[in-house]
Amino acid sequence: MSLFEINFDGIVGPSHNYAGLSLGNIASSSHGGDTSYPRAAALQGLGKMRSNMELGLAQGFLLPLPRPNLGLIRDLALGAGAPRQLIAAAWSASSMWTANAATVSPAPDTADGRCHLTPANLVTMAHRAQEWRDTKAQLDIAFGDSKHFAVHDAILPTFGDEGAANHMRFCEGHGAEGVEVFVYGTQGGKFPARQHEQASRAVARLHGLDPDKCVFIEQNPEAIAAGAFHNDVVSVANERVLFTHERAFADKQGAYDAIAAAFPALQVVEVPESAVSLEEAIRTYLFNAQLLTLPTGEMALVVPTECQESAAVWSWCEHMLATNGPIRKVIPVDVKQSMANGGGPACLRLRVVADPATVDPRFMLDEAKLERVEAVVAENWPEQIDPADIGSDALAKTVIEAREALLSVLSLDTLA
Repeated sequence: MSLFEINFDGIVGPSHNYAGLSLGNIASSSHGGDTSYPRAAALQGLGKMRSNMELGLAQGFLLPLPRPNLGLIRDLALGAGAPRQLIAAAWSASSMWTANAATVSPAPDTADGRCHLTPANLVTMAHRAQEWRDTKAQLDIAFGDSKHFAVHDAILPTFGDEGAANHMRFCEGHGAEGVEVFVYGTQGGKFPARQHEQASRAVARLHGLDPDKCVFIEQNPEAIAAGAFHNDVVSVANERVLFTHERAFADKQGAYDAIAAAFPALQVVEVPESAVSLEEAIRTYLFNAQLLTLPTGEMALVVPTECQESAAVWSWCEHMLATNGPIRKVIPVDVKQSMANGGGPACLRLRVVADPATVDPRFMLDEAKLERVEAVVAENWPEQIDPADIGSDALAKTVIEAREALLSVLSLDTLA
């Protein structure tokens, strides 16, 4: 069996909107109330998937969840007089950011030799806490081969868990045994710390990980306060490399030492505050990037075009490429609709190390399937959504029918 890293991107849903529901996510808050463009957003995300496939990488996807969430509307009795934010929560397309879908431990790391996936409970935010059961329904199908996968329920909601956005893995190669790093926050700042240490430790136990190959690190409270609501806003890892901002961790040197003790081959590429400020790194999502190993063996960093538009960030990228470091290419992609809601290239994907042949083929992408999905999006996704549209019967009909058209073309009607 050959193991590869497969990126499963979320297809942006037809209800994509800017309701500003995510406290601590500065981009989301600053664009709250703006007009959104779901069709453009979905096509941008699909364009990123095509770009990765053209690089020779395995590409999968996850589907938009049912919206509006009629169960949530019923449970909270969301009638005409209900708070607008709660109504908007039932329409949220935030499942597009599949870095929050689950935490994934590949087979080489686990006691039973299977790939383990635990959906994130996302309890800190109401618009996201509704997601995990529908997410699990997809994971149960996509990774339904129990010889190779184990899909768990979410961790008890007492402890907030945000999935792979606060999880990193270091290894000599994706198919080799790795060291898994869990980054948690400590409460007390102006924004909530969404990842609880005990949630991370519970996931590690549930996945049957070797305690000697697990590292638990505290995120820098200053980074959370600046808008790094997840660790993947200030750090990203791939194989031997940690690409990180100087202010990502509460104890920077302690974090590097702890990872290196478990994984001596660690290579740290640190961006200093003097070159790119924490605030500029968060604004441009330099670290919310896909750090990928190409078929040639080179590493590439897929960044949002906002990085190219920042003099400080692009100067650093050019400097990095001019050195003999491990990251040899920087590839900008346009995901502006997602960025305006606080999600860059890394937010849009869940990394799963597996043999593609063991994954349900309906969730794997090729050019022909991508073209079919693009056609459905172009025909059915709303061109734009204004804040006043949220909650309307007309928009609900459009959104529901659009998702059903996508499920039909992908032969996944059981998820309707």
